[in-house]
Amino acid sequence: MENLCDGKCENCKELNSCEDPRKEYYLREKKIKAGMSKVKHKIAVLSGKGGVGKSTVTANLAQTFALNGKNQVGILDADITGPSIPKLLGIREKKVSAGLPGIFPVKGPHGIKVISMDFFLEKDETPVIWRGPMKSIAIKQFLGDVEWGYLDYLLIDLPPGTGDEALTIMQSIPEINGAVIVTIPSDLSQIVVKKAVTFCRQLEIPVIGVIENMSGFVCPKCGYEEKIFSYGGGKKIANALAIPFLGEIPLERGVCEDSDKGTSFLVNHPNSPAAKSFLEIAGKICDYLNLN
Repeated sequence: MENLCDGKCENCKELNSCEDPRKEYYLREKKIKAGMSKVKHKIAVLSGKGGVGKSTVTANLAQTFALNGKNQVGILDADITGPSIPKLLGIREKKVSAGLPGIFPVKGPHGIKVISMDFFLEKDETPVIWRGPMKSIAIKQFLGDVEWGYLDYLLIDLPPGTGDEALTIMQSIPEINGAVIVTIPSDLSQIVVKKAVTFCRQLEIPVIGVIENMSGFVCPKCGYEEKIFSYGGGKKIANALAIPFLGEIPLERGVCEDSDKGTSFLVNHPNSPAAKSFLEIAGKICDYLNLN
């Protein structure tokens, strides 16, 4: 929006007494810009499709960044109606605190800062029945009113699809570094996930790369890997759309069990194939960010 009220018009002289209807928009955008200026790398994680393990990937990537190099890391759970990051990190019982100068995110494992709608719900069965504009307002409050402080990485876990939440994030965060696309090997997932790539390109958001989750089931006893969801979907998308392929994450029992318990898979199974995949993928993301 051009010609925003800057508090210097002849009618009111200062912003605090301004009656221009654009004042609230101006103040909100100013707060978002100030807060996000302290975040070095801002990465959106999306898929376009549900059920691909995007939140699990987000949580484990954040822990990988935090564990390797002692980075300051945050996660913004932008899935307003179906938040899951607090459960994955084992911090659902915690509550946000507020004071001057704003809302303080919850501290998770390895010092990860987290904000999520889940912290504001009274019961597990409490639904968030909001239309798009309300979701957008909540996300902008998470960006501007939360005191993130200085972060090396802020990962934004987006809900399925390319609707209000994704659009709000992409258009609100100044100088977002890019998006990571999560898929599974199936043909159906490839069809839907391609839309997420096109969505990013239409908004001129760089696509850092594609991750293929659940690339195969690893037997906990013998280590044999069975390709139960077909094979190579992530590479097919990357090749077809000329974007980087970041790697494959196998389906392991430990990932599922630790996610349900809210414990750190990377700490409990550091030498597992999936843990090594997360480490390799995080390294490729860092390489991209350093080059761009």
